[in-house]
Order: sequence, then structure tokens, then C-alpha cells
Amino acid sequence: MTAPSVSKALGDESLAPQKTRIMGRTSYFLAWFGGCVSIGTFAMGSSVVGTLNLIQATLAIAIGCFVIGIALALNGAAGYKYGIPFMVQARSAFGFAGTRLPGLVRAVPAVVWYGFQSWIGAGALNMVSATLFGFDNLVFYFITFQFLQIGLSVMGFQGIKWLENIGSAFILVSLMYMFYATVQRYGDELSASLLTMEGSWGMPFWGATMLFLGIYSTMMLNVSDYSREHKRGTGPGLLTTIYAMSILPCTLFMGLIGYMVSEATGTADPIQVFANAVDNTPLLMTTLLFIAFAQVTTNVLNNVVPPTYVLMDVFKLKFTTSSVIVGLLAFATFPWKLVQPDSAAGLQLFVQTYSAFLGPIFAILVVDYYLIRRRTLDLGHLYNESGPYQGVNLAAVIATAVGIVAALTFSAVSWYASLIPAGLTYYLLMQHWAPCQRFRQ
Repeated sequence: MTAPSVSKALGDESLAPQKTRIMGRTSYFLAWFGGCVSIGTFAMGSSVVGTLNLIQATLAIAIGCFVIGIALALNGAAGYKYGIPFMVQARSAFGFAGTRLPGLVRAVPAVVWYGFQSWIGAGALNMVSATLFGFDNLVFYFITFQFLQIGLSVMGFQGIKWLENIGSAFILVSLMYMFYATVQRYGDELSASLLTMEGSWGMPFWGATMLFLGIYSTMMLNVSDYSREHKRGTGPGLLTTIYAMSILPCTLFMGLIGYMVSEATGTADPIQVFANAVDNTPLLMTTLLFIAFAQVTTNVLNNVVPPTYVLMDVFKLKFTTSSVIVGLLAFATFPWKLVQPDSAAGLQLFVQTYSAFLGPIFAILVVDYYLIRRRTLDLGHLYNESGPYQGVNLAAVIATAVGIVAALTFSAVSWYASLIPAGLTYYLLMQHWAPCQRFRQ
């Protein structure tokens, strides 16, 4: 008998059930580790200055990361078991036409973060260029940087695997150094204010856990896009640990760096913040190159794949074509507006708002897989456009709307607030509402 293939060609991605899985446990851990260095985490750290003390901020980040780990393991189970991507998984809950809703909700934040982080990475490269060579042209570097990422993204998961795995060590060492430099530079003036201030253990604290969680709430929806690449044999407990512990280090370092430096300097622009924290030119260059590299590893994993699969599903495009279109769309997000000094509050509002849409969809997918389908999916139905899942499942649309209302009512904890209303509404409608019965196939 011929042994199954353990590799696949660059850019060889499709919506069909995954037959060739290329990531073992270590590789999968490193992929998530390298893909979660979000500059948005820095902005979230900046946004809780004056609200939480240092201990509260640390705990808020840690709690958020462990909630993320549980959520990723829960919603990624279908993709891991059946090898299906998010857009196929969602068909059982929303219907073939109905998947446009979760697809759009997932794709828009990804493209916005793609543009935002590309601008940050280009700014870091521009500062290196201006310092070393006297060439200062941010627009040039933004365009060049974006086309570089487009070139990497068309390679698909085979390229993503090696980019993330190789880059993880550099990311970890750089983050540890940046944290050390921040403490050395600002430690004395920070210790008095950040440790002694009373802060809050109430709603602001739990709202902060949701802010750090909210950065990854997009990935909670489409985690099946990644789990389908992970080789079989890892139980749910170990998977939860892999997710939580791969995300925690980068989120903790970036969040606390943003928190401490913003408190000390009042600066919200990440490039300026790190420039202020490092007074040694070679080390500053290393730090800036880290920022640029981290944007690439995060974008190609978390901000390219989801909207690419959405375009593949909606418009029946190939992976390479879709990934190029996504890269071009990132130009239209006007990322230079998101890095203004007052942008931290705007990004906080952005995370809270889109989390209001993501939470309900996450709850519906989990309830559908565990309670309605009992962890058993019919792949024939999921790939049959004229089968029982054709059209739109009104139960999922109504439940999403109920969850959004609940989330916007409690906007500070929007993701948390949406889960029970959306999940319970969906379950009851699927159990008792006649128009939804054919979707229970």
C-alpha cells in the first residue's frame, strides 16, 4: 500500500475536506505563537492605562488568553475532525447562502487589521531606512511591504508553516528584550503609579479581559481553517493548552509593553513608543525589524487566510487569486488613520463593536456542532448546494440578531454578553420552529 503524502504544493489550498495535514504539535504551536504578535495588542494595553493597575492588567491578559484557548479548541473541533474550513463548517448552521453573513463578519476585521499592521510594519522599515541610509519614504515602504506579503500569502499553508516556525525564536527573543528595555528605561517612574494605584476589579477589569480576547475573537470563528492542517492524534485538553500557551507570551509582553510605555510617555504610536524605549541604535534597528517581521507572520496567518477562503467560497475563485485580492483590499483600509495619537480609543471601540457580531456567531457554531449535530456532520450534505442546507437558516440569522442586541446593550463586555442569548435562541428555534427542521438533517 502506498503511504499517504505528508506534504502539499505551495498554494495548494481548497475548501474540500483536508486530506494532507502538514502541522504536527510543535509546528502547530509555533504557528500560533508566531501568528499572534498583533500590534493591536499594544494598542489594547495603551487603552487600559489609568483604569487598571499593573497586576490587574496582567491578570486581564492572562484570563483573556485562557478563554481564547478554550474557545479555539471548542470551535476548531469540527475542522480538526473532518478537515473542513470555516466557510464549510458554517453551512450546517447558516445554510449555503446564509454563510455570507458569518463570512462577511469574519472577513472585514481581517482586512482592516491587515492594512493597519502593514502600515505599522512599513513604518518600522521606513525608520530603519531613514536612520541608516537617510531614505525616508513611508508610502514607498508601505506599497513594497504589502506586495511582499501578498507574495508570501499566495504560498498557502506550506509557506505559512515555515515562516511561522522559523520566525518564532526571533520573535520570542525580541519580545523579551523589548520588555526588559521598557522596564529598564521607565521602571522607576512606573513602579510608583502602576503598582500602587487602586484600579478596578469590577466591570472595567472584565471589560479589559474582553479587549485582549477581542483581538482574537475573529480567529475563534475560523479556527477550523487552521485546525484542519493539524495532524490527527491531539486530544481536546492538549489542544486547549497549545492554543492558550502559544498566544499568552506574545499577548502578555505586547500588552504590558504598550501599557507601561503609554503610561510613561503618553505616546500611542507603536513606532515612536519603541523608539523612545531604546536609546542604542543597533538595538533600535533590531527592535524595528522585529516589528516589521511580526506584522508579516501575523498577517499571513490570521488576516489573509480567512477573507481568502470567504472569496473562494462566494466567488468560486482559486486560493492564489483570492489572496492577491485580499492584499489589494488592505490598501483601501486607510491604515494611516488608525495610528494617530488618539487611535487607541478608536481601536478599542472597533474591537468592542465587531466583537458584538463575532460572539453570537461563535455561540451558534458551538451550539450547532455540540448540541444539534452531536459532533457528527454529514459531509455529503455540507457540499451539496441543493441538499438540506440550501438557502438561509433563519434560526441562525435571528439568533445572531438577538446576540448582537445583547452585546451592544453591554458593550464593555460585548463578546461575553452575546453568548448565552444567541446560543439559547438558536437552540430553541432549531428544536421547536418548523421552518428550521430541514436544517436538522
